[in-house]
Amino acid sequence: MRTALTIAGSDSGGGAGIQADLKSFAAVGVHGTSVITCVTAQNTRAVTSIFPLPAVEIRAQMRAVLDDFDVRGAKTGMLYSAEIVGTVARELGSTDFPLVVDPVMVATVGARLEQDDFRDALVDRLLPRADLVTPNRREAERLAGHPIRDVEGMESAAKEIRGLGPGAVLVKGGHVAGELVDVLYDGRRVRRFRSFRHAKELHGAGCTLAASIAGYLAQGERLPRAIESARSRVAAGFLTSYHAGQGVEIINSQVRPDRYDVWLALTRAAPALSRAVPPRLRPRRGLRLTYALAGATAARDLCTWREAEGQALFAAPGVHPGIELAVLHVNPTLRASATLMYPRKNLRLLGLGRLRVLVLDGASAGRKGGDGGVERAIVEAGTPPDVLVDARTEGRDTTMLILGEDPQRVLRKIRRIAAGGPS
Repeated sequence: MRTALTIAGSDSGGGAGIQADLKSFAAVGVHGTSVITCVTAQNTRAVTSIFPLPAVEIRAQMRAVLDDFDVRGAKTGMLYSAEIVGTVARELGSTDFPLVVDPVMVATVGARLEQDDFRDALVDRLLPRADLVTPNRREAERLAGHPIRDVEGMESAAKEIRGLGPGAVLVKGGHVAGELVDVLYDGRRVRRFRSFRHAKELHGAGCTLAASIAGYLAQGERLPRAIESARSRVAAGFLTSYHAGQGVEIINSQVRPDRYDVWLALTRAAPALSRAVPPRLRPRRGLRLTYALAGATAARDLCTWREAEGQALFAAPGVHPGIELAVLHVNPTLRASATLMYPRKNLRLLGLGRLRVLVLDGASAGRKGGDGGVERAIVEAGTPPDVLVDARTEGRDTTMLILGEDPQRVLRKIRRIAAGGPS
């Protein structure tokens, strides 16, 4: 088990600071240690009090951790004052593990989290020790000394901040209008990371990103890969953010990063599915495409896109994926499926595509639709089916599931079916 260290303030609301950092470390898979710099009274609406701990106590915490633990990566968050920055910098002076500096200056709810002497102390004492600094737009403007209006301005600021001493600079684009782009500059090249922009501002997003990067660095990942992995975790955290208080939403710091990958794969495949399916194969309730997390065991682990809603959701309301879960229980690799109308009078279309078809009826799977019967039918078939026809819905539309390892493989099978007859 690798160990990571966070040096930051305590958030009594649990959404940012030390609390978010430790949750992020656990989600990445490293043991988290902590040094608390300030105790704040805050929630999702406001920061009402900041109590900086005495430098002697901060020093004692750091020495207790560094004397006992083999720290492999660290991040700093809220340091608040020049005195705290100096204390932290002195204690880190003899260390050589990767350090991520999140130059926290303003809270999401608008409260100022620094004293007047903080910026200069950060530049003089801590940035030269940092392997990476992760400012948002406002923080990058303070450090670089000029406004940022676009991606080009982010790149210029990244280069100027890099000149202050850190090994690399990641300027975050969440507060810059237009496409969501983060800019990394490591002294040799500029790299742009692009993402979907979610229309919400969350409590704890910056902490989660910096702590996740530090956690991945502690595991031995190189910096660009650590940033990519951490950004996937933050994207997943945005996707599954939640309301805990009465103010802004809180990022899900503990979410599995593959949730975002599953959601993204569905979102990208959905337009192609709509184009590929001819009218004769469209269910009356609309198309449905499902993709499960690896190791899925319950409806909460399945993400479903429905044509009627036009969006992909985990545990989508009104979706009862009993058959999908039964398939996964027998063959966990068949994680994707699309629900289509069964072409009763044209069964040959499925055969022409050389697809393995399994028909579920009362005899093979039980008339009450028990999942155990579905599993038994799949096992008895001997080979994993490409198409699973649910013929148990007597008196209603008969549907079929096109199965595959991922949405793209499902789409390829659908195109083969659609090409076998008139549209």
